[in-house]
Amino acid sequence: MKSQNTPFEGGPMDGCVLPVLCGATGHPPKTYRIPVPDPDGGPPTVLVYRRVPRGHSKRLGLIQGWKYRYDPDDTTGGRLRWPWSKPRTPPPGNPDDTHG
Repeated sequence: MKSQNTPFEGGPMDGCVLPVLCGATGHPPKTYRIPVPDPDGGPPTVLVYRRVPRGHSKRLGLIQGWKYRYDPDDTTGGRLRWPWSKPRTPPPGNPDDTHG
Protein backbone atom coordinates (compact mmCIF):
# COMPACT_ATOMS: atom_id res chain seq x y z
CA MET A 1 0.00 0.00 0.00
CA LYS A 2 1.12 3.51 -0.75
CA SER A 3 1.36 6.17 1.94
CA GLN A 4 1.61 9.92 1.68
CA ASN A 5 3.19 12.32 4.19
CA THR A 6 0.25 14.55 5.15
CA PRO A 7 0.41 17.68 7.35
CA PHE A 8 -2.11 18.30 10.14
CA GLU A 9 -3.50 21.76 10.94
CA GLY A 10 -5.14 22.93 14.15
CA GLY A 11 -5.95 21.07 17.34
CA PRO A 12 -3.44 19.01 19.31
CA MET A 13 -1.75 17.65 16.15
CA ASP A 14 -0.98 21.12 14.71
CA GLY A 15 2.26 21.11 12.73
CA CYS A 16 2.69 17.32 12.70
CA VAL A 17 3.30 15.46 9.46
CA LEU A 18 2.28 11.79 9.47
CA PRO A 19 2.39 9.10 6.79
CA VAL A 20 -1.25 8.33 5.89
CA LEU A 21 -2.22 5.27 3.86
CA CYS A 22 -3.86 6.11 0.53
CA GLY A 23 -6.91 4.31 -0.80
CA ALA A 24 -7.54 2.75 -4.21
CA THR A 25 -7.91 6.21 -5.80
CA GLY A 26 -4.49 7.34 -4.53
CA HIS A 27 -6.01 9.84 -2.09
CA PRO A 28 -5.91 9.74 1.72
CA PRO A 29 -9.26 9.17 3.50
CA LYS A 30 -11.70 12.10 3.82
CA THR A 31 -11.67 11.90 7.62
CA TYR A 32 -8.88 10.83 9.94
CA ARG A 33 -9.82 9.82 13.49
CA ILE A 34 -7.23 9.63 16.26
CA PRO A 35 -8.35 7.98 19.53
CA VAL A 36 -6.64 9.48 22.58
CA PRO A 37 -6.84 7.30 25.73
CA ASP A 38 -8.27 8.88 28.86
CA PRO A 39 -5.70 8.96 31.73
CA ASP A 40 -8.44 8.08 34.26
CA GLY A 41 -9.45 4.92 32.38
CA GLY A 42 -12.64 6.36 30.88
CA PRO A 43 -13.69 6.21 27.25
CA PRO A 44 -11.10 7.58 24.81
CA THR A 45 -11.45 11.03 23.26
CA VAL A 46 -11.51 10.92 19.46
CA LEU A 47 -9.84 13.75 17.53
CA VAL A 48 -11.39 14.22 14.08
CA TYR A 49 -9.53 15.77 11.15
CA ARG A 50 -11.07 16.47 7.71
CA ARG A 51 -9.16 16.32 4.41
CA VAL A 52 -8.87 19.67 2.60
CA PRO A 53 -6.81 20.67 -0.47
CA ARG A 54 -3.30 21.88 0.37
CA GLY A 55 -3.23 24.19 -2.65
CA HIS A 56 -4.20 24.58 -6.30
CA SER A 57 -2.07 25.01 -9.42
CA LYS A 58 -2.18 28.45 -11.04
CA ARG A 59 -2.96 27.46 -14.57
CA LEU A 60 -5.51 24.66 -14.38
CA GLY A 61 -6.59 24.87 -10.74
CA LEU A 62 -5.65 21.26 -10.05
CA ILE A 63 -5.26 20.15 -6.44
CA GLN A 64 -1.56 20.10 -5.42
CA GLY A 65 -1.96 17.79 -2.45
CA TRP A 66 -3.95 17.25 0.72
CA LYS A 67 -3.76 18.27 4.37
CA TYR A 68 -5.96 17.56 7.38
CA ARG A 69 -7.76 20.33 9.28
CA TYR A 70 -9.03 19.82 12.85
CA ASP A 71 -12.83 19.49 13.14
CA PRO A 72 -13.81 19.91 16.82
CA ASP A 73 -17.56 19.98 16.01
CA ASP A 74 -17.79 16.58 14.30
CA THR A 75 -21.36 15.28 14.53
CA THR A 76 -21.12 12.19 12.31
CA GLY A 77 -20.14 9.89 15.16
CA GLY A 78 -18.03 7.76 12.83
CA ARG A 79 -21.01 6.48 10.83
CA LEU A 80 -20.95 6.11 7.08
CA ARG A 81 -23.44 8.35 5.33
CA TRP A 82 -25.18 6.67 2.43
CA PRO A 83 -27.55 8.53 0.10
CA TRP A 84 -30.39 6.17 1.00
CA SER A 85 -29.87 6.43 4.79
CA LYS A 86 -32.53 8.08 6.91
CA PRO A 87 -31.50 11.29 8.70
CA ARG A 88 -30.74 10.97 12.39
CA THR A 89 -33.55 12.03 14.68
CA PRO A 90 -33.03 13.37 18.22
CA PRO A 91 -33.69 10.86 21.03
CA PRO A 92 -37.17 10.93 22.63
CA GLY A 93 -37.67 12.80 25.89
CA ASN A 94 -36.16 16.16 24.96
CA PRO A 95 -35.25 18.00 28.23
CA ASP A 96 -36.07 21.36 26.55
CA ASP A 97 -39.69 20.29 26.08
CA THR A 98 -41.72 22.30 28.63
CA HIS A 99 -45.18 21.12 27.49
CA GLY A 100 -47.06 19.14 30.06
